[in-house]
Amino acid sequence: METSTEGAAETPGGGIAEVDPPVPDEQATTREAAATAAVVEARVAIAPASLSPSRASDFMQCPLLYRFRVIDRLPEKPSEAATRGTLVHAVLERLFDAPAAERTPPRAKSLIPGQWDRLRETRPEVVELFADDPEGERLARWLGEAEQLVERWFGLEDPTRLEPAERELFVEAVLDSGLKLRGIIDRVDVAPTGDVRIVDYKTGKAPRPEYAEGALFQMKFYALVVWRLKNVIPRRLQLVYLGSGDVLTYDPVLADLERVERKLLALWEAIREATETGDWRPRPTKLCGWCDHQAHCPEFGGTPPPYPLAVRAAESGDGSQGRMGPD
Repeated sequence: METSTEGAAETPGGGIAEVDPPVPDEQATTREAAATAAVVEARVAIAPASLSPSRASDFMQCPLLYRFRVIDRLPEKPSEAATRGTLVHAVLERLFDAPAAERTPPRAKSLIPGQWDRLRETRPEVVELFADDPEGERLARWLGEAEQLVERWFGLEDPTRLEPAERELFVEAVLDSGLKLRGIIDRVDVAPTGDVRIVDYKTGKAPRPEYAEGALFQMKFYALVVWRLKNVIPRRLQLVYLGSGDVLTYDPVLADLERVERKLLALWEAIREATETGDWRPRPTKLCGWCDHQAHCPEFGGTPPPYPLAVRAAESGDGSQGRMGPD
C-alpha cells in the first residue's frame, strides 16, 4: 500500500466513485493557504530522485499534481476514506502476529480501537477529521465501516491458512538506467514451491473491466522491483477489494515486466524534462473534484507557488513557452 495517497479516494482503478467530493470551506482554505506558504518557505525543494507507484500515477493523472506533491510538498488534508484505509491495512497486518487459529473476525475487529489510537499518535493530523463530532456519532459510524471492511476480508481469504513471508515490505531497486524504484508491498506470500504472490488490499470497490489494466499497474510495478531485486518473476499478483468483496488476480510474464520498465523509463524522462524546464501543466479530469490543490491550480483560477528549482534556459523552438517556473 502506498499511503500518501490513497488520497481521499483511490484512482479510477481503485473505486473512486464511492466517496463524495469535499464541501469547500472558505475559512479552512484560508488557513491552509497560510500554512502552505509557511511550509513552502521553510522547506528546501530537491529534484525528484526516485519513483513509486503512487507518484507515477500522480504524474500520469496530472503533471501539476505531481509537482505539488513531490517538489512543492504542499500539505493535504486527511480524508476519512484514506484514513480508514490506513487503519484497515494496519489491522490486517497486525492480525498475523497472532497464532493461525486465533486469526478470527472478532480478534481482527478487536484490534481496531488500538490501531486507531496508534494512528492518532503517529499522525496527529487525522484527529481533525472528527473535530466537529463532539458526541462521537460520526466517529462510531466510521469505525463501524472499518469493521465491516475487516470482516469482509474473511470471506475473501482465510488467514488461518496463510503465513506471509513479508508484511508492509519496503522494496527498492535501481534499474540499469539509474532510475530508482521504490514502494511498500502489503503482503508477500511464498509457497513451498518457491512461487511468490504479491498481495495488495484495497478498501474501495473493484474497477470496471475497462479500468482493470490501470488497477494492475501498481502490482506490475512491484513485480518489476521484485524481479530486479531477486531475479524472480512473481507467480501471481492479487488485488483484494474489501469495498466490493472482489479479488482481481493476474499472472505476469517477463514481457509484462519489460513493458512496464519501458513505460516507467519514458515516464521518468518526462518527469526529468518537466523538472528541468519547470513546465508542469495541469491535466483536467473528473478527479480534479477531489484535489486539495485547487487554490494553486490555473484550471481553477489559482496560481502555483513560485517554482523552487532552477530551470534551464529555453532553447529556440523547444516548446517550453508557458512553463510555470521563473526565467
